[in-house]
Amino acid sequence: MAKEKKKKKGNNNAARSAQNILGGTFLTRERTAKHLPFLLFLAFVAIIYIGNSYYAEKNIRKIERLQKQLKEMRYEYVTNKSQVMQSSRQSQVAKRLKDKGIKESTVPPNKIFVEED
Repeated sequence: MAKEKKKKKGNNNAARSAQNILGGTFLTRERTAKHLPFLLFLAFVAIIYIGNSYYAEKNIRKIERLQKQLKEMRYEYVTNKSQVMQSSRQSQVAKRLKDKGIKESTVPPNKIFVEED
């Protein structure tokens, strides 16, 4: 019978504590008033912690988006570079100029030597 009374008493204390917290009467006690600055500090730290986690998630999403853009730009760069290399080859330049009536020179260039006095 003693165990049953302890269980009922424990449940009663838990119910009373919950009622005090939900009702707000625990805030009027002197003991709670003494610890109020510490409780406010804990609330402030919790808010900062939550804000920091949101900020970190936002930065992670931004980094992922920028990495995706970087990858796409890298692919575009490689594609454009290969097109420029292909179109700047001597045979390709000669083909394009042939349509305009300009022929490729078959005579090698001559060096000009200037004598200094």
